[in-house]
Amino acid sequence: MTFFIGFLRDEQGQDLIEYTLLLAFVALASAALFTAAGGSVTKIWTVANNRLQSAASSATT
Repeated sequence: MTFFIGFLRDEQGQDLIEYTLLLAFVALASAALFTAAGGSVTKIWTVANNRLQSAASSATT
């Protein structure tokens, strides 16, 4: 019984769990941000590519 009570009161390792949970939250938030930004980046590259192709074809004619 003494071992069980000591086990419940032991706080060793608590910081590691808290930092791990914080890191997991940051990783999930970053993944969500990058996923949401992916569409915008694709749109920007598409517009830039179309303008460059248009400029290249105008320069060669």
